Amino acid sequence: MRGLGKGLWAGLCAMLCLAPMFPLGMLLTGSLMGGGEALKTLGPVFSRAAGYASWPLLPQYPTLRGYMELMLDSPEFFAMFWNSIVYAVLALLGQLVGVGAAWGLARYRFPFRKAIFGLYVFLMLMPFQVTMIGQYLALDSLQLMDTRWAIILPTAFSTLPVFIMTRFFEAIPESALEAARIDGAGEGRIFLGIALPLGFSGLLSAMVLGFIEVWGMIEQPMTFLRSQNLWPLSMYLPQITQDSLGWAMTASAIALLPPLLVFLCGQRYLVQGIGSMGLKEG
Repeated sequence: MRGLGKGLWAGLCAMLCLAPMFPLGMLLTGSLMGGGEALKTLGPVFSRAAGYASWPLLPQYPTLRGYMELMLDSPEFFAMFWNSIVYAVLALLGQLVGVGAAWGLARYRFPFRKAIFGLYVFLMLMPFQVTMIGQYLALDSLQLMDTRWAIILPTAFSTLPVFIMTRFFEAIPESALEAARIDGAGEGRIFLGIALPLGFSGLLSAMVLGFIEVWGMIEQPMTFLRSQNLWPLSMYLPQITQDSLGWAMTASAIALLPPLLVFLCGQRYLVQGIGSMGLKEG
């Protein structure tokens, strides 16, 4: 009985672990379907047809037609794909400036330091809907609405990297910094030669999270951009109708690749960085 119970528990845990993978499998399967097959399986959902929606484990007639059409006949897809790359890269470069702020908050004592850090945390927890009006008025006064900078600047000043790097820098032993000062190292050399190498995992973890956040944003471009030639890839999918459902799944599968690759490449650093945020010198 004990072995049976252990087996049932293991099976339940396996099912729970596999459950989040179902939408991904559904997406990959749908990207290999023809438009008619995809609409037929989900017809009761989109067109309110009679019957029940179903989803096969494998497509009945697998085809790469959706990928070929998207690659060869959709220049607007690649334009939005490139826009997303530009927004993500420039936003992450801007977020690197916050590393200096994180070092100052973590290692120096000055008036209102805790209050400033608390403000960073407060802003990090606030959703975009709360700060939207303030950002809109600021960008409008700077005449940056409907430009690339309307997306890049707000994301470049994200408080999440500062929070992650501050907690990570606080975990660096003070004894290591004091030893460097005794050897004659200045503050700049300590930051470049000790803080950044030891904080590399935390920095990469912040960049991975930042890339995923910028890549998937949709409310910011809907609010700040009117020109379709400036839209990121996240704005492409809502424009697809039910008649091109298979195409939509193909586009979603391709759009998923960059954040997935970034996550897989930085997964080890992400785990190390987040784990090290809880470590402090004893």
